[in-house]
Amino acid sequence: MNVGEWAAVVTAAGSVLGGGGFFMARATVRATQATARAQEAVAEIQAQPQARAQDLAVLQATVKRVDEENGSLRGRMSRLESIVRAFAWTTDRWARQMHRAGIEPEPAHPLVDEYNRTGV
Repeated sequence: MNVGEWAAVVTAAGSVLGGGGFFMARATVRATQATARAQEAVAEIQAQPQARAQDLAVLQATVKRVDEENGSLRGRMSRLESIVRAFAWTTDRWARQMHRAGIEPEPAHPLVDEYNRTGV
């Protein structure tokens, strides 16, 4: 028997015995509440994979965007390093020309000296 059939039996018995309808109504309310809680739990369990899929999609989009930004920044950094290297070679050549001409150039900045020594 299902819940509806039991409800009918208990209601009928309650009518015959008197006062049983009150208990049946109370039990029906509790059964309805339990069913609602179970349905909410099932809905939540079913929604979890969708939420995870959405989280994964957001994460993948973020990773893609960060990869693109990093690629752009690496390109800019490489270009900047090339410019610094070319500038260092040019100023070094100018300093050698000044030495050959007997002109003493101003001392280089400490960071320039470090770059000339280490290349970094």
